[in-house]
Amino acid sequence: MTNDKNYTIAKTDDGTIQITYSIAYSDIKKVKDDVALELGKDLEIPGFRKGNAPLDKILANIPEDTLVEKTLSKILPKLFSETIDSEKIKPILFPKFELIKAKENEDWQVITKTAEFPVFDLNNYKETIKNAINSKNILKPGDNKEKVLSREEREQIVIKTLLETISINIPKVLIDEEVQNRFSRLLEQIDKLGLTIDTYLTSIGKKLEDIKKEYEKQSKDTLSLDLILSEISKNEKFSISENDINEAVKASSAVSELEKELDNPEKRRLIESIILKRKALNFLTSL
Repeated sequence: MTNDKNYTIAKTDDGTIQITYSIAYSDIKKVKDDVALELGKDLEIPGFRKGNAPLDKILANIPEDTLVEKTLSKILPKLFSETIDSEKIKPILFPKFELIKAKENEDWQVITKTAEFPVFDLNNYKETIKNAINSKNILKPGDNKEKVLSREEREQIVIKTLLETISINIPKVLIDEEVQNRFSRLLEQIDKLGLTIDTYLTSIGKKLEDIKKEYEKQSKDTLSLDLILSEISKNEKFSISENDINEAVKASSAVSELEKELDNPEKRRLIESIILKRKALNFLTSL
């Protein structure tokens, strides 16, 4: 890129990061032309052999939206990677890009949003969990014997205690993404039932704002718990073997095709993360 510092950064208290890029048109044009030539290899343009049309003819036969999308897909990942390295940013969220300006012969502007890992204090979590569980086991007047909590009851106490005693400022962009995911799943379920969102809301006696508030609360709790358990697993130095991951892949794969889909580096890291969080929860439940 022609400009070493072609961006501005704005951070909010919750860890959300907005980076605004101004990309020189000279850089845009070079990549855009390269993209057009690549796409032009598969174009059949009257008067020219396939893949041999001049650039101006290719550009005239490719939708502008396609050119813009392909051009940015070549530029933005590298630009973002260079920025987070330079600024020592450790994103917890895959960046979301929004094109603000893309005019001919003018610098393009793009905004990207991401978030950093929240910093929080685990406090004296083990002692707090022990006290919370023991308080539910105390023999009360009129009881003949001490109440024995089931594993599920202990687990619910652990989760409730963690969420109530460990404060995390979850980035809004993370919550918004989780809310959107939940809402998308709801719309799919409603569609399968042959309903509209309006008829569904009427049937349950709620407004869209009510659903959104519920999803925001659920999303914040889910994200908080995930982060807390991940941090506890690091703090306790939990680890898992490759064999543990292999067994988990097999256990979650009812068919061989699904097993192959799960058995890739990214999915294996996700499975590892899930197992470690489960280890942390089991550890706390057994205190």
